[in-house]
Amino acid sequence: MNGIGMARAMENADRVEAFVRDIVIPYERDPRRDSHGPSDALVQEMRAKAREAGVLTPHILADGSHLSQRETAKVLIRSGLSPLGPLACNTMAPDEGNMYLLGKVGSPELKARFLEPLVSGAARSAFFMTEPAEDGGAGSDPSMMKTVCHRDADHWVINGRKAFITGAQGARVGIIMAKSDDGACMFLVDLPDRAIRIERVLDTIDSSMPGGHSILAIDNLRIPADQMLGKSGEGFTYAQVRLSPARLSHCMRWLGAAMRAHEIATAYACKRQAFGKLLVDHEGVGFMLAENLIDLRQSELMIDWCADILDGGSLGTAESSMAKVSVSEALMRVADRCVQIMGGTGVSGDTIVEQVFREIRAFRIYDGPTEVHKWSLAKKVKRDFLKGYAA
Repeated sequence: MNGIGMARAMENADRVEAFVRDIVIPYERDPRRDSHGPSDALVQEMRAKAREAGVLTPHILADGSHLSQRETAKVLIRSGLSPLGPLACNTMAPDEGNMYLLGKVGSPELKARFLEPLVSGAARSAFFMTEPAEDGGAGSDPSMMKTVCHRDADHWVINGRKAFITGAQGARVGIIMAKSDDGACMFLVDLPDRAIRIERVLDTIDSSMPGGHSILAIDNLRIPADQMLGKSGEGFTYAQVRLSPARLSHCMRWLGAAMRAHEIATAYACKRQAFGKLLVDHEGVGFMLAENLIDLRQSELMIDWCADILDGGSLGTAESSMAKVSVSEALMRVADRCVQIMGGTGVSGDTIVEQVFREIRAFRIYDGPTEVHKWSLAKKVKRDFLKGYAA
């Protein structure tokens, strides 16, 4: 690991933390939001202040290069100290993952058109892969994709439906997965487009994403052929480039949120009295806070371990699955304990603890449910055993 790069990342992380604590956290009471998430007006106001403070898109350097995954962790964890922090600093999903993908595989022309507005914080994006269960479409199993595309002269035409598309409402950049006769394909598209119709925005347990999560229909969407990433049939190859870093980025951001929830619960337990003494002095409460410390530190170490794997050049598919399972389950325990420690206050909107609980509960499903990752890892265990047995 480059010592200069890590020192630079830590300096950036310190600035991000100061910005989130001093500027962003007061916005947690701002009413400019609906049941799906903060308004774009609120996001842009915070981003203007992040730009002024020099902490907008802090994981991408001025020359367009990306911090290493280990360095990115230091920055994204701090941005996650508030549910609004990733929005303000432009480190949120799905934009952060989409920026990473385009930075790795986009042509100069595609970067200028689609990546630069994302890096500058002027635009949001959406990643169109998951499909409605009632259609028998792709969910945890992307091979079930029903959305299709075919070549028509110098364009591709796409038809299908997508579901749980985060931020589609209000996004200006879309990355769409569809299936041709050759296999999966990936396209870039300007949004909004009349051929993409939002059927409804779902009411979900989480509420941190502008635009929420949409079900939408794609009817004869025509995309110029030069807006395909790679070649026909290479879509899953490009999805793999995005997959592991995006999983790990989720872990980073929600670790920051869980750390903040733990801070709030700790302060509550160290001030609130019951049965003649502070809550923290009751063994049941004190032990929960101790268990939080263990889970938080183990999560941090798991993130750093997986980041090192990715920085070493590996796709890190299995390692990112392990990290995603370990961190999401650990942070769920942390958030649940924080709610329990704070009692009635913990389930109220008086602090962000209850929101962190809801967001992390959803995180256990996003980017692959725990059970799917375990199933995939179990297949790897069997495959590795049989390979060694045959040898």
